Amino acid sequence: MAQSVLKRKTGVIVGDDVLHLFNYAQEHKFAIPAINVTSSSTVVAALEAARDKKAPIILQMSQGGAAYFAGKGVKNGEQEASIAGAIAGAHYIRSIAPSYGIPVVLHTDHCAKKLLPWLDGMMAEDEKYFEKHGEPLFSSHMIDLSEEEVEWNVQTTARYLKRAAPMKQWLEMEIGITGGEEDGVNNEDVDNNSLYTQPEDIYHIYSTLVKISPYFSIAAGFGNVHGVYKPGNVKLHPELLGKHQAYVKDKIGAKEDKPVFLVFHGGSGSSKEEYTKAIGYGVVKVNLDTDLQYAYLTGIRDYVLKKKDYIMAQVGNPDGEDKPNKKYFDPRVWVREGEKTMSARVAEGLEDFNTAGQL
Repeated sequence: MAQSVLKRKTGVIVGDDVLHLFNYAQEHKFAIPAINVTSSSTVVAALEAARDKKAPIILQMSQGGAAYFAGKGVKNGEQEASIAGAIAGAHYIRSIAPSYGIPVVLHTDHCAKKLLPWLDGMMAEDEKYFEKHGEPLFSSHMIDLSEEEVEWNVQTTARYLKRAAPMKQWLEMEIGITGGEEDGVNNEDVDNNSLYTQPEDIYHIYSTLVKISPYFSIAAGFGNVHGVYKPGNVKLHPELLGKHQAYVKDKIGAKEDKPVFLVFHGGSGSSKEEYTKAIGYGVVKVNLDTDLQYAYLTGIRDYVLKKKDYIMAQVGNPDGEDKPNKKYFDPRVWVREGEKTMSARVAEGLEDFNTAGQL
């Protein structure tokens, strides 16, 4: 089982453990869901599902999610809220994850060029943590310069990987644009050709980064789109990932069929068949966000609609004018309903990606 290849069996894993987990995932044809978290509530919803399904999990914070963790009242003009929120979230996850008895990869999501000060702030904290504990605070980060010129993207990514390498910290990068809109980055109007990465680019990235560190993965575009759209509106071509792997294998003379660790972005709304095909081509991580946001809402929405007459005032409900309503409006009650429905959707993803039962 997956824990057999890990030195640290539970809690946040780093360095070689992340590498070994991803190798194991490729060998056993499963991918790990990367769950966008914005609060302690969404963290525990994801951890609960992974624990119950006996599966590893990736918890990630976006720049906006990290700022939300800090509080919407904190200024963020210089990314100070996003830096502080990410650090606070990381410490919370590190503290609580061992209680769930599963390995957790602690990750940060899309960091575009304009958000690089956010990444710099987090990596500065990683370096401080490394000095004290011999490992970075975060397992991994994502740098997303896919909107920039390819060579600038590759060389800038290489520069950040050089910074991460002494800590054995993983770095995910993106080549080829993911369509749609997420966290203020809008690619809804990009040319469709930009959604499909070329194998030559994958080899160029791989050959550049592997000289620095083995701890990296590539989010290659194969028609991915953030958000959920009507069936037929998104044309995914996971077979392109197989061509990327074959091209790199041939170029480097690799024995293994899948020399590149690949990432599936824009996973919400995709079919199980599309997931399975992509995983078969070496995808080890699938991002889930939009589906989970909606799932979290449905639990709270349904509770409010069902209990509407019990939450209109602190006292007085259909059972009597003097009946107290605290047990209905206590946030621990209705927030928990959102956690339950989000957790159920995470569990569904764990089944879809063949992650369930891997521990």
